[in-house]
Amino acid sequence: MKNSSVGTVALKDILLTALAPVIWGSTYIVTTQLLPPDRPFTAALIRVLPAGMLLLLMTRRLPQFAAWPRLLILAALNIGFFQALLFVAAYRLPGGLAAVVGALQPLLMMVLVWLFDHHKPGISVIAAAITGVAGMAALLLGPGSVWDPLGITAALTGTACMAVGTYLARRWNIVLPVLAFTGWQLLLGGLILLPLACLFDPPLPLLTPVNIGGYAYLSLIGALLAYVLWFRGVARLPAVAISSLGLFSPLTAVLLGWVLLGQTIRGLSFAGLLMVLFSILAVQWLSKPATAKT
Repeated sequence: MKNSSVGTVALKDILLTALAPVIWGSTYIVTTQLLPPDRPFTAALIRVLPAGMLLLLMTRRLPQFAAWPRLLILAALNIGFFQALLFVAAYRLPGGLAAVVGALQPLLMMVLVWLFDHHKPGISVIAAAITGVAGMAALLLGPGSVWDPLGITAALTGTACMAVGTYLARRWNIVLPVLAFTGWQLLLGGLILLPLACLFDPPLPLLTPVNIGGYAYLSLIGALLAYVLWFRGVARLPAVAISSLGLFSPLTAVLLGWVLLGQTIRGLSFAGLLMVLFSILAVQWLSKPATAKT
């Protein structure tokens, strides 16, 4: 009975955490279809800053004085730097190429865990993660992909920021409820994005109801809800398992493009989709403790 209960709790945590990258997968279609163009830093700022303020108004919890430096580092890695680099890559690279670079995150997480926790990943886990990268390439890369150096650098750096931020969030274990922990990261990350939006983006035009709805969705669902679920999972699941769930984001983007924009999934692309799903499931299973598997 005990093992069954442990497995049920773990499955619930996996499903709730996976919902975060599924939500993030809708960002591309919302941004391109509902928001004013060419304002990446403004979109990132509006996405995270109001969500952080709302969470902190709800929780009214201050971190301990000694936790502030670590909290600022986490906010920069997980929110500020990552969001800025994400939108730079999105504007300079095809979505497929950016997603393939992002699929390297589980491998980066394995390296971090190996170097600092001295937990060498098994060959099967490494193979499953590489399968995810290969599947993402088959699903999304085309012969006309543009290898923009600045875009590639931004995508790689953003992926590394998220991997390091997720690892440190687990390792440091800052004593805050998950809502306050998420709120402070969103607020501090938003303050990092504020000067970038002011310096590099043109002013917003008069917003239409569609624009307002798009920004509201990105902030309330894409940031507030999704990051709460993500950081809840960070505290409960193995680091490598967490990072592999991020592959659900580009998968969701592909499926939404198929359903809403009439894009096609055939042949090699469909095989790539199945490879990515296999990679996610395999990494989740192989990352479980032996008692949970039993």
